[in-house]
Amino acid sequence: MNIRENLEQLEQDNLSPYAAHSRDSRGRLHPEEQCDIRPVYQRDRDRILHCKAFRRLKDKTQVFLSPEGDHYRTRLTHTLEVSQNARTIAKALRMNEDLVEAIALGHDLGHTPFGHAGERALNAVCPYGFKHNEQSVRTVDILEKGGQGLNLTYEVRDGILNHQTAGMPMTLEGRIVRLSDKIAYIHHDMDDAIRAGILTEADVPREIGEVIGFTTGERLDHFIHDIVSTSYGKDDIMMSPPVAEAMKKLRAFMFERVYKNKEAKSEEGKAEMLVQTLYSYYRHHLELLSEDMIGLINRGEPEERVVCDYIGAMTDRFAIAKYEEIYIPRSWHI
Repeated sequence: MNIRENLEQLEQDNLSPYAAHSRDSRGRLHPEEQCDIRPVYQRDRDRILHCKAFRRLKDKTQVFLSPEGDHYRTRLTHTLEVSQNARTIAKALRMNEDLVEAIALGHDLGHTPFGHAGERALNAVCPYGFKHNEQSVRTVDILEKGGQGLNLTYEVRDGILNHQTAGMPMTLEGRIVRLSDKIAYIHHDMDDAIRAGILTEADVPREIGEVIGFTTGERLDHFIHDIVSTSYGKDDIMMSPPVAEAMKKLRAFMFERVYKNKEAKSEEGKAEMLVQTLYSYYRHHLELLSEDMIGLINRGEPEERVVCDYIGAMTDRFAIAKYEEIYIPRSWHI
């Protein structure tokens, strides 16, 4: 008995006709023998969950740099919240939960230390540019497993690449993650901002609250219910026009009050300087890169890009430790 084939048949029998079925995957970059237990997207999910880049997310900034408190989100908790939102929507719409979960767990693997501040810093100095969605694909294609990559399916890689607003995934599962990512960061970033005393619930404009709710919990529930009811039975994933407009206004409100808030972002200039200083240092000391990174250069990868790979993979704590090791005299260490 081949369990995988039985599971693939269950997908055919039970999932929406618009869902991505495992047996119809466009395949992997490098053909390999199928697992006898797990369909391809479940296998991809497992590979992402066990990779080193996923574990590093626990010590990478989401919005607030080094916050004082145990309950602020990290890039890992953000990823888990995206996954949970996406799976809830996928289950209700009878989409492929394994594909949704794989994309969600992998979508931010290429994020830098210090959140978007680190991304901006590397994008400014690297001649090839640096975008975390592209770096996430590079991580699963090349950087993991000592340069071998995870060899994920086309559909998972497409969903990871196109999870930002500017992209549009080819599968409805990818589009679920794309919306779930926005919902998650608006929801938890506001929750963290309220915890930090930067916002109160009463600050949210009433015109937004009247459409999607007056608390973070009400808004999260409303977003998910609206996507499910608006998308049910359709070959697309969408919000109703009033909710989509309210989300647009709420996102603009968050940019004004949180993402560009001087108090919330007061340390980001220091983080950008630190990242760019490390980039300059390692560009002139390639021999100090990890063995895997040196191996990529020997394979013909551009030096500038590999230095970005090395720094981009760092956690906040590791990047700070490296900076101190290189630039701070030992006698100054507390």
